[in-house]
Amino acid sequence: MPSCHDCALPTHIAAAASVTLSEVDSLVARAKAAGQVVVLTNGHFDLLHVGHVRYLQAARALGDVLVVGVNSDASTRALKGPTRPLLPAEERAELLQALRCVDATLVFEGNTASALIERLRPAIYAKGGDYNSKELVEAEVARQCGAEVRLLPEVPGRSTSSLIEVIRKRFCP
Repeated sequence: MPSCHDCALPTHIAAAASVTLSEVDSLVARAKAAGQVVVLTNGHFDLLHVGHVRYLQAARALGDVLVVGVNSDASTRALKGPTRPLLPAEERAELLQALRCVDATLVFEGNTASALIERLRPAIYAKGGDYNSKELVEAEVARQCGAEVRLLPEVPGRSTSSLIEVIRKRFCP
């Protein structure tokens, strides 16, 4: 496993797919003990695209360790509609885990990441700029846990929904 520049913490804790909550707990505890900044973000990440990659790179740049919560299939269906997700949660997590900027992925149940925020207590909770802090359900929970809430810029015109629409127009006239 590759290691951080100044410590023995692994930069990735799993080679593929998501890891267990106890593994993430351990990574976060070690990072905090080493004085590192833990960043948490979450989302559906259904059909990975450049907007996701740039957002995750920006989130990772905010700290030393990036943990990504991936909405479960049931959560994605509830929030995005009956035709989603396109890819199962474990595959979405595996794709994200392959990115250098991601240290750990974790599939979570529920329609919000509030319980994950409460458990991990990151220094920073990051979300894409398609949200504002007033409508972001998790923002208050993050602040109560002592986390700074950071909204990162989105890449205009790059979303899973817009990609689905392009595919529909091109291949399903």
